Amino acid sequence: MSTVVASSGVAGTASALRRLYFVRFAFAIVWAAVMLPMASKLNPVVVTLLVLYPLFDVGAAVYDARVSRSTGSPVLLYVNVAVSLVTAVGLGVACASGIPAVLRVWGAWAVVAGLVQLIVAVPRRSMGGQWPMILSGGISVLAGGSFIASAGADDPSLSSAVGYAIPGAVFFLISALRLGRASRDGN
Repeated sequence: MSTVVASSGVAGTASALRRLYFVRFAFAIVWAAVMLPMASKLNPVVVTLLVLYPLFDVGAAVYDARVSRSTGSPVLLYVNVAVSLVTAVGLGVACASGIPAVLRVWGAWAVVAGLVQLIVAVPRRSMGGQWPMILSGGISVLAGGSFIASAGADDPSLSSAVGYAIPGAVFFLISALRLGRASRDGN
């Protein structure tokens, strides 16, 4: 009987994560499409979009923690919630100082959030669809370092930080598609 409960827990979690990953894919693509043409300077719309991105991550992590309780501890997801909330505030403050400050905050967030994503995805491998999340987490760490380094460039731009959302979106889409089997089979 415990095998049936465990299987349905994994299948339910996989199905919920699949839906979440599709939503995250759509959000990131739309966000990048709206943000990219405006990435050359900070204005109220850009500031709002920059702050919105980590706030969306907060909502996604809360949802993930709620639906994945049966497959492991949500502690790291709550760490991600805290980090993303601090990032949203930090971005709001950094926007007053200019693009280099924004890139430093965005980069630090990408490093920490990438590490959390990587650490959360590794034990979920048995659920399926997590290799793209593992790769995405590792790439996020590297990208975050590059954002921090690019803040010192002669003419720093937000375009690389905005472009960062697109591969992340693709990884969420691939994971969602791969989780389809686990949500149907319970494996």
